[in-house]
Amino acid sequence: MRRAILLVCFFCSIQGWTQMETEVYLFDLDFSNGKPVLSNPKNISNNPGYDNQPSFWEDDHVLFASTRYDQTDVIQFNVSEGSTSSWLTYTTTGSEYSPLRVPGKRAISAIRLDVDGLQRLYEYDLKNSTSEPLSELKIGYHVWFDKEVLVATVLVQNRMDLVVIDLEEDTHTTVFQNVGRSLHRIPGSDLVSFISKKNSVWEIHSLDPATGNTQKIANTYGQEEDISWLDGHTIITGSGKRLLTLDTSAEDANWETVMAFGLEEINNISRIAISPNGKRLAFVAEDSPAKIIQKQVKAFNSRNLDAFVSCYTENVEVQRFPNEKMYQGNDKMRENYERFFENVKQSSVEVVNRIVLGNMIIDEERTMVDGREGHQVAIYKVESGRIASMTFVFPDGPLTDAETIVQEQLYAYNNRDIDAFAETYSEGIELYSFPNSLNSKGKSKLIQQYGAFFDSTPDLHCEIQNRIFIGNKVIDHESVTVNGRIIEAIAIYEVENGEIAKVTFIQ
Repeated sequence: MRRAILLVCFFCSIQGWTQMETEVYLFDLDFSNGKPVLSNPKNISNNPGYDNQPSFWEDDHVLFASTRYDQTDVIQFNVSEGSTSSWLTYTTTGSEYSPLRVPGKRAISAIRLDVDGLQRLYEYDLKNSTSEPLSELKIGYHVWFDKEVLVATVLVQNRMDLVVIDLEEDTHTTVFQNVGRSLHRIPGSDLVSFISKKNSVWEIHSLDPATGNTQKIANTYGQEEDISWLDGHTIITGSGKRLLTLDTSAEDANWETVMAFGLEEINNISRIAISPNGKRLAFVAEDSPAKIIQKQVKAFNSRNLDAFVSCYTENVEVQRFPNEKMYQGNDKMRENYERFFENVKQSSVEVVNRIVLGNMIIDEERTMVDGREGHQVAIYKVESGRIASMTFVFPDGPLTDAETIVQEQLYAYNNRDIDAFAETYSEGIELYSFPNSLNSKGKSKLIQQYGAFFDSTPDLHCEIQNRIFIGNKVIDHESVTVNGRIIEAIAIYEVENGEIAKVTFIQ
């Protein structure tokens, strides 16, 4: 049995909250030439587990939901009090989410999910530490319009509908069906923004809670539903490692990237909040994919089956490079590894080299199974805080001096010497995008494409950031300068008979 089989949501409520490893980051916010500039970054949660849904109590105080003692409570981070934190709730019968300040009161509102499955919106009085439900509706997310009226998403069948709740009149009115979780007061107006999910292209709409009238403002960026407002006309959203803005007052405006984070710790930015004075910004980011991979390595080595399997998505795909399916699904993985732990007395994995590119992690691993040492490479793809696919590369190709020929082609590439470059490839060379999408075949095609590329790119230069070699394969993490831009990619070279026969690119 291959080690691919041998070695390889903590919590999900009815409204779709998945407790993945997330952190809350806080920045100072300023503007330069009308563009937002972030500085003085702080990880204000710095807590194993789930930290999410930030909002501002006031300019110097941030509320968010955070996990402790196997439940989720509300914590407050105090910038002006020495960057300290204090817990505001500790409800043993349930967990709190999406905390907001109640207008005009020393109180917060939050969604409570009780251990018996009951889900309601509560108000928590911070003076006397009491709480009471505000509505019997099954509320997912909410925003205060004023001290008596709030706008909320209510769970209806398999969707969320937008509802205006008047606490003084004890009424609730559904104004829109099938909406997202992002609700915000639009600065300088009597409107609330929400996300419409009625169509395949999601839209940002405004709502007048007094009349129930709605109007489209713009399309979301892709299907990124978490937005906030920098001012009355500028929307900010997150996508991957980027922050983007849209000026809704400009005709034919498009989303524009205003900041990209190179930090490995910041991934899949969501849940953006802006302080009342507009001088601070908070957002949520998922843990580093490398941290998630290391977590599953630790779980395997400790033979903790539950912790190990929890690192993977429900439909995780396990395959042999490039895309030979071995099995699929969390249940199948549990079955395989449970049998393995029963039959093997001692097992361990040691990561001896690691390549990180976005949400792709490539680990060179040394394995030990009942005294037998093994060597392999694992290619992981991480999505939404879990491992979505795992592809294993074994040293079972023909033994060759693969590294020498790959280094020769690198030297020719940097010299833009098309003849020497082509000489390192076989006549039937195949170029793929991972895992198995054919882009080009044949040396003549390669000469045509790369010859034109070399001629048009005078500053072309490739540096190897990291290299793994296994059997007849060389895996390079490459940083390539192209006409002033730097592009990072991973190339998997397969060598046969002293020539490069196949290259698979990951970007």
